[in-house]
Order: sequence, then structure tokens, then C-alpha cells
Amino acid sequence: MENALELKGLTKAYDSFKLEGLNLTLPQGSILGFVGENGAGKSTTIKLMLNLVRRDGGEVRIFGKDLFRYEQEIKQDIGVVFDDLYAAEILSAQDLGGALSHIYRRWDKAEYRRLLERFSLPSKKAVKEYSRGMRMKLALALALSHHARLLILDEPTSGLDPIVRDEILDVFLDFIQDEEHTIFFSSHITSDLEKVADYIAFLHRGRLVLAQEKDLLLERFALLKCSAEELESLPRDAVVGTRKNQFGVEALVERQSLPPAHHLLLDAAGIEDIMLFHVRGEKGGAVK
Repeated sequence: MENALELKGLTKAYDSFKLEGLNLTLPQGSILGFVGENGAGKSTTIKLMLNLVRRDGGEVRIFGKDLFRYEQEIKQDIGVVFDDLYAAEILSAQDLGGALSHIYRRWDKAEYRRLLERFSLPSKKAVKEYSRGMRMKLALALALSHHARLLILDEPTSGLDPIVRDEILDVFLDFIQDEEHTIFFSSHITSDLEKVADYIAFLHRGRLVLAQEKDLLLERFALLKCSAEELESLPRDAVVGTRKNQFGVEALVERQSLPPAHHLLLDAAGIEDIMLFHVRGEKGGAVK
């Protein structure tokens, strides 16, 4: 399967932060959930993917083409949604659609009108009169109306109520039904990613901690509640991180590293659990 996105050795250094040699691939026809704490480098990665900031090293290839050499051509195939609609608030949806029709060669006026109707967005009302949910729906309609093959999303559901979020997630799932469509989805709302993502990539302090198919990732880790003595009896490489409480110890463990005949009671670990134990838990081992 062709990769929609390939990041090779991507590096960017600031005074107090460095994105260090990021290597990541995203197969065409899938959704990748990109997670990490604030300051991990997620937005920096997206800016580098869009050539909005100058990289210090590495390569970005989209649909097999180098972004630096083929930027204008590649961006005809990309739709981008940030955490808000960054547009002049005196403009209307009709105004914005008219402006983008001069930028994108495949701008589809009928598709844009269909999406505005689907989202119940008034085409002639100024953006300043839109609610936050309406603004995000408009941003998505704009991103989808030039037949983009790759959607790059930076916190598109942040701050939205559950009903609007669910409606937007349905749009993403509809989009991905076409096997030539792909989504790179950065979000703090891990429950959204558990619903729709095929792959998860976890960035921490500028380094990629793990990148794996979501289902395999959720099968790989488990939550263990036990005593300190039971924890001490486990192989060190089985324990990713621990947190102590008044009842004992809670740990994130790798199932395959546990003793074959163990009788431990394990609970399912979610994406949020995996993040929290890596970022805040006392380390018992390192994930490879």
C-alpha cells in the first residue's frame, strides 16, 4: 500500500525545544491519531508537514513526492483544519468559498453547497455570528470542497460539545470510505481517536515514543492494580510506569512481557492511560 505521508529524520530546534529526528509513515486509506502532551511538538510537526516553518533537517514526502520540491502541487491535494477557523470574521461562508475557488483547481461549488446544507450553515451570515461548533463545521466544509486526498487536522474537535464532535467524526469516517483518502488527526481527546483511528503515534518531548496500529496498541498494554510486593516480582521490562495510591500500586504493563503463568488481574488500558503513565508515571521500563 502506498504511503500518503512519510516523515524521515524530521528535525526542528528552538531555544527551549527540539523535535528530534522524527520518522513516521501513514499508509494511504487510513486515519492516524497523533497524541502527546502540550509542548510535545505536535503543532510543530504539522507546521513542518505544511512547510509553514523551516525544517532544520529531514524530509517530508506526501503521496511519494518531496514537499519542498512539489509544494504547490501537493497542497492541491491537502485539506487542513486547525483548532479554529482563522478567517476574517466579517466574511461569510459564501465569501470564503468564492475566495478558495480561485486557489484550488478542483474546487467543487456543488459539494461546498451540499456540505453547508448538511451542517445547517447559513451561507450569507458573517462568521462572527457563528458558534464555535459552526465555525469548525465551516472549516471542515472548506477543507473538503476541493476533493482533498489528505486531511491534516490539528485539534478540530477541541472545545466542542459531544453531539457536534460525534457529527464531525461521522464526516471523517465518511471521508475515509474512499481508499484514496487519508487523515492525520492530532487531538487531545483520546476517546475520539479510539473511535476512528487506525494507527496511533505518541510524541513526548519532541521524540516519537511509539507508533502502532491502534488495536494492536490497546492489546499490547494493560492496567494492573496490585501490591508493591507483587509489582517487585514482575520482570522490569514488563512495567512501563507506576503510580502509588493508598490501596497499593497501579501500573501500566506490557502483556507479552508478563510471566506466562501469572494470575494477575488486568484491566484494559486506553490511549489516555498509555499517555499518562509514560508522561507522569514513575518509570519501570522503557517502551521500544
